[in-house]
Amino acid sequence: MSRLADVDLTASLGKQEAKDQLAAAQERLTHLRLLLGGQIGPGELGPPLLVLFEGWDASGKGGAIQRLVEPLDSRHVRVAQFAAPTHDEKRHHFLWRFWPVLPGWGGMAVLDRTWYGRVLVERVEGFAPEDAWRRAYGEIVDLETTLAAEGTVLVKFWMHVSPEEQLRRFESRQADPYKAWKLTDEDWRNRDKRAEYTDAVQEMLDRTDHSAGRWHVVAAEDKRWARVDVVRTVCEAIERALAARGIDADPPLSAG
Repeated sequence: MSRLADVDLTASLGKQEAKDQLAAAQERLTHLRLLLGGQIGPGELGPPLLVLFEGWDASGKGGAIQRLVEPLDSRHVRVAQFAAPTHDEKRHHFLWRFWPVLPGWGGMAVLDRTWYGRVLVERVEGFAPEDAWRRAYGEIVDLETTLAAEGTVLVKFWMHVSPEEQLRRFESRQADPYKAWKLTDEDWRNRDKRAEYTDAVQEMLDRTDHSAGRWHVVAAEDKRWARVDVVRTVCEAIERALAARGIDADPPLSAG
């Protein structure tokens, strides 16, 4: 079975259950983020935290990112969104434009769309030559492996929804004057190429899932479930990284 076909899209949470679980996960994330930043605990900077978001159009990336960062002090996290490369950016290697936003020790960055555009939209739409996007799988894995070797905790999400749910969300956005701006002609064109994008996503998951950067495919049909899953997964990744380094995730805290 493919990674996408194997996702249980029926996963869901009730409103109150989701509220309680999200609050608990956000509280844990706040603790871990302050620990990584040296604001609590022994005061030493922890490893960089880099969270990557990819997914179908209208799959809930924005909502998940909002819930991930809303409990954090804005000084302690950077959110960067990447659209099509500019004319100047196209003059450089495709990975060049991402370097300035990568976090250093004690830092955290969240990327809304990433270097995986090379093997997704640039592949399907023909914006990159075939030899270039085929070469990109290895270049991406090399980059992520290098970042991990330098200490980066890397968390990668693919937000997955069915074509039926995607259509429902498209139509809902189209009918709401305050959300219609989110829906573009390009979104509809991409939807028409769902089969081609599915092939590209599956190959991406297969070829760029590695020990230093595992893919987490989120069942995003239910937004409440997806948001809790995202925050919990980031917390678990931090806890594993700290344990691997022999760092206590729950050191004695002082009120100052």
